[in-house]
Amino acid sequence: MLTMLWRSVVGKLWMTIIGLVAVVLLSLGMFLLQYIDVTFSDRSHDVKVLFVYTAIIGFLLSTFFAFFLSTKITQPLLQMKKAADLIAQGNYETRVMIRSTDEIGDLANTFNHMASELGTLIRDLNHEKDHLSSVLRSMADAVVTFDAEGQIILANPPGQLLLESWNDLQWSEDAAAIGEEKADEGTAASGESRISQVPGPLRELYSAVLREGRDMTDKVHVQSGVWSLVMAPLKSNDTVRGAVAVMRNVTEESKLEKLRRDFVANVSHEIRTPLSMLQGYSEALLDDIAASPEERQELVQVIHDESLRMGRLVKDLLDLARMEAGHIEVKLEPVDMTALLKRVHRKFIAYAKERGNVLTSSLPEEHLGIEAGDEDRLEQVLTNLLDNALRHTPSGAEIELSARYGQVEGKPFIEIKVRDEGHGIPSEDLPYIFERFYKADKARKRGAALGGTGLGLAIVKNIVEAHYGRIYATSSVGKGTEFTLLLPVEGP
Repeated sequence: MLTMLWRSVVGKLWMTIIGLVAVVLLSLGMFLLQYIDVTFSDRSHDVKVLFVYTAIIGFLLSTFFAFFLSTKITQPLLQMKKAADLIAQGNYETRVMIRSTDEIGDLANTFNHMASELGTLIRDLNHEKDHLSSVLRSMADAVVTFDAEGQIILANPPGQLLLESWNDLQWSEDAAAIGEEKADEGTAASGESRISQVPGPLRELYSAVLREGRDMTDKVHVQSGVWSLVMAPLKSNDTVRGAVAVMRNVTEESKLEKLRRDFVANVSHEIRTPLSMLQGYSEALLDDIAASPEERQELVQVIHDESLRMGRLVKDLLDLARMEAGHIEVKLEPVDMTALLKRVHRKFIAYAKERGNVLTSSLPEEHLGIEAGDEDRLEQVLTNLLDNALRHTPSGAEIELSARYGQVEGKPFIEIKVRDEGHGIPSEDLPYIFERFYKADKARKRGAALGGTGLGLAIVKNIVEAHYGRIYATSSVGKGTEFTLLLPVEGP
């Protein structure tokens, strides 16, 4: 636009100069003609000299006016051209000085208004860009944008970390081949280079989004993690120029959902068994199937035992629900651990003799105590551990309860161990024994004789953690299991 304006102004300038010269020369010619007519005969030499002087004066005047007009018109245009170059380089604060009120002044005023509006627009765009960048950086989800060739355009920090971790993994050739095949179906011209930077888990969905041009969702499993994936196409003039992927780690949600399903299934199983027995034996009593008082007494005893088992199950479920919700009631006060261990040991000696087991105790001569603990809850922990050991230890085997002072990371702890010579726990099941209803022995069924609810170790773990302690187990199949309980001597 400025070039066309410049050419127009220059053309008008030369036309003005030529017209001015013509007017000056015509005026001088008319004056000379009049002068020559009067004195042509006797002043021919002077006329010639005067003609030369007049021509020189006319040329000088024409040159002066031409230079004046050129400076008057071209200087503002040169300034506008220089200002336009500065704006093109990003200096949007550049303005042109307005020196007149004619068309050139109007043009300069319009140019300044355009520069102001352009600067405001650029600032607004930069503000929106910074705002979107801040939102993108603050997102916990991984966001990655790919172009149509599979190259990464943009990724927020979680997306960069995720891509780095995924790129370090080795994906199967089959998955890569599937992704390349689907990509070739969508746009054969792009070839293999299009998916060069797309991670293995995203290739199939990425190719489908480019091919179909619509939003798509999926869940991908990478090692032990589960990711919820949402991918949308980037379009320009009805042409897909890339895709943006939003990935959220839903591993914990998936685990919680699985735990919820397993919990409902296990609770249903645990309650169904005693309910079936209660229904069956009560119907036997109603139908007078028991012929003797002894048989009726036996049926009543079974109903009583199963009702107690259901009561324990419901109580344990309520306790565990309160603990996991953070509503566990723990009254922290000094606890004499020596007296507590001896009391629990005495309580289980008779029960161990009935089962043919040997229950031993190994306590130090020094007094054991902690500054902050709930004696009733700690007794519940020891009771659950010893009851669990007795129920899973064959007759004639030994169970040992021991305690001593120890140091963990420079802090005093009481170390309590419950060791049995039972069947042991397989190594693959050991990390999960503190989960609700988890069965290390898949073939074992909990009956009335065992009386377990499958919640004891989960309750133990919650109580120990409420005391800022730790519990773990070591086991060898066929040799037995040892539970180690660490309780801090000092208060939390």
